[in-house]
Amino acid sequence: MPFATFGLHPDLVRATRELGFTRPTPIQEQAIPPAIAGKDVLACAMTGSGKTAAFLLPILERLRTKPRGRTRALVLAPTRELAAQIHAHLEELAVHTGVTGAAVFGGVGMAPQEHAFRSGVDVIAATPGRLLDHFRQPYARLEHLEVVVLDEADRMLDMGFLPDIRRVLKHLPTKRQTMLFSATMPAPIVELSREMLHQPVAVNLERKAAPAVGITQAVYPVPSELKAALFAELMNRGEIRQVIVFTRTKHRANRLADYLDRHAISNARIHGNRSQAQRTDALAGFKDGRYKVLVATDIVARGIDVEALGHVLNFDVPHVPEDYIHRVGRTARAEATGEAFTFVSPEEREDLQRIERAIGKRLPEVRLPGFDYAKKPAEKLEIPLADRIAAIRARKAEERARAKAKAERRDGAPQGRGGSSGGSASAGRASGGGRPGGGSGRPGSGRPAPAPGRSAPAAPSGQAGAPGAPGAPTAARRRRRRRGGSGSGAGGPPAPAR
Repeated sequence: MPFATFGLHPDLVRATRELGFTRPTPIQEQAIPPAIAGKDVLACAMTGSGKTAAFLLPILERLRTKPRGRTRALVLAPTRELAAQIHAHLEELAVHTGVTGAAVFGGVGMAPQEHAFRSGVDVIAATPGRLLDHFRQPYARLEHLEVVVLDEADRMLDMGFLPDIRRVLKHLPTKRQTMLFSATMPAPIVELSREMLHQPVAVNLERKAAPAVGITQAVYPVPSELKAALFAELMNRGEIRQVIVFTRTKHRANRLADYLDRHAISNARIHGNRSQAQRTDALAGFKDGRYKVLVATDIVARGIDVEALGHVLNFDVPHVPEDYIHRVGRTARAEATGEAFTFVSPEEREDLQRIERAIGKRLPEVRLPGFDYAKKPAEKLEIPLADRIAAIRARKAEERARAKAKAERRDGAPQGRGGSSGGSASAGRASGGGRPGGGSGRPGSGRPAPAPGRSAPAAPSGQAGAPGAPGAPTAARRRRRRRGGSGSGAGGPPAPAR
């Protein structure tokens, strides 16, 4: 079935042909007709299925003849990379139409994005958080919006964006066409679809989540400490030419990238702690071949399209089977073929078994001939967890010891008596003349009497006890206690003469 059968304008059909689209994918066949008809769409589509064109082509067909200068379509995406990719794909499909667009996401300046709002680009692809930032300003008004798309809705759920999405919806017109695309349909997404969609056309909802059929999958059993060495050996032997490598954490991504640098394997890294400029350069450099390896966290597991990518490697086994499916889906996109390998250490066997149950088959195990799986690594990829915990505890203990010593120095500092020249409080007090309990000058005061031959200073104005004099607050408190607790008016014996 050619794209022309959908009733698309020849300019759009021409753009699909220039992009190499020969025939629609299954999700495009099912989603484009009702979307062009203006109906709401609820689609469950695997990654790499061509769903971006499935919602962009109907949007372009609708906006092609509309007057420019008003934003009429909004696409929400979970990550900056996906929002940027949707915008890039929009420009490719709209090249002959005059429809304009912009990407709105964090990590970059807001001024160009503000200009997009003020000028009224036709389509905005945005992340929820940055869009809400703009909604705080008077220029970000989308009262003319006609179409809203939620892409990778389940990923937005995983990233905690559902409250933000609901806040975004409060800023949008209620009368609109809405399309929701998701790889899976957990209960919160089903509930959200009921809130957002009106009598939607359901597409492919019963499909079980599974990797694309063109992916060859295998696992490499390997001790955790030898994973980096095994990967470097695969690269050096030419077994893998270009690959996205997924790690469990940002820390491990950094450590692996540093390891590859030391072994002269060109790479770039991409994760949440990298600046937007660094992330953009990493993805662009990987796509144009400057980097052989893109070391990444799950930030690029959804929606990122690298043309003709032959390999994906799970350096760490993902805990969740759905994450495995999305990771390996970076290859064999649009009905192409590719290979997905997973390094499995003994402690990751349970995670692998969950993945195999989810996809309904056992993954074959392979070993690299000539690689010494029993050798001790010359260098560690990272400090063992037990060592890291011990270092953290030692640092905390040192911080507590410093704090305790500082408090003791502060509490033990000498305190002068009012008017005395450098003497401490203890030095200016006597034992109390042998009175029991230390001997107070007044019953119940709990204070020693003045030393023989020495009287307490009267603290006249301008001397001890006056504002700014050394020891003034302490002397003032002592005088208040004397007056209130031991005078003749308090029912006790008179104070000794001073």
